[in-house]
Amino acid sequence: MTEVQIRKGEPVDRALKRLKTRLEMDGILEEVRRLRAHETPVQRTRRKARAAAKRGKIRFRFTMPKAPTAPGDAPSA
Repeated sequence: MTEVQIRKGEPVDRALKRLKTRLEMDGILEEVRRLRAHETPVQRTRRKARAAAKRGKIRFRFTMPKAPTAPGDAPSA
């Protein structure tokens, strides 16, 4: 369960904003919105395709080898 501790002297609206941000990052709000109404097979396919594209983009970003910036920077073999 996601929870946020209210700090001493912190306004409630700021703590509420931190809670909403954490719920959004955890994907809870998206899941609640998705489960609120019936999801057609086309909508399910599109949602899964978007999620796969996002995962692929992140995977590509972190697995791509970095190119040397200058010719003298490359390690010699």
